Amino acid sequence: MKTFPKPLTAGEEREYLKRCREGDGEARALLIEHNLRLVAHVIKKYQYTDYEAEDLLSVGTIGLIKAINTFRIDRGSRLATYAAKCVENEILMLLRAGKKFARDVSLYDPIGVDKDGETVNLIDVLEADGREALDSIILDQDVAALYAAYDSCLKDTEKLVLKERYGLFGEQEHTQREIAGKLGISRSYVSRIEKKALEKLRAAL
Repeated sequence: MKTFPKPLTAGEEREYLKRCREGDGEARALLIEHNLRLVAHVIKKYQYTDYEAEDLLSVGTIGLIKAINTFRIDRGSRLATYAAKCVENEILMLLRAGKKFARDVSLYDPIGVDKDGETVNLIDVLEADGREALDSIILDQDVAALYAAYDSCLKDTEKLVLKERYGLFGEQEHTQREIAGKLGISRSYVSRIEKKALEKLRAAL
């Protein structure tokens, strides 16, 4: 499965920013590509709005491009810190405007050139399987958040019931009746424990 490129190291980032300031289109395109993971992370909190993930990713990438265009290396901070604010500001402007993002205005705008001198458009970066990659990143983040909530919010009995019920941590899934037999309690009591534990996880998430 295709995923977004990994973030640049601090040294690589400085080098590409310097080349970008000198008009190197390939460096600019690489800065955009290697920070798409950041955009995906920022837009995660807005995934339940009226906008499709592709729209949010596109708008967020416009914010990233603006950040790359205006970032100053001498500020002493990493590009990601500055870019995250620009990405979020761009999305908030979209939400305040209450209008669908016109992707034909921005997705086909040139963002630089590749090593062969060919023009690279934003649509080239956000390819057809970009949604799949974004979904994969968001899913990984949701799973991590779920397990963190499991560890911090549940009592030991609730953890045991959910682990047995849903096969967490590689365990085999069991019915409520099977779990009740193991714990020496009624099936209805297992059901209540399961329901309460799930409510706690929903609240935490």
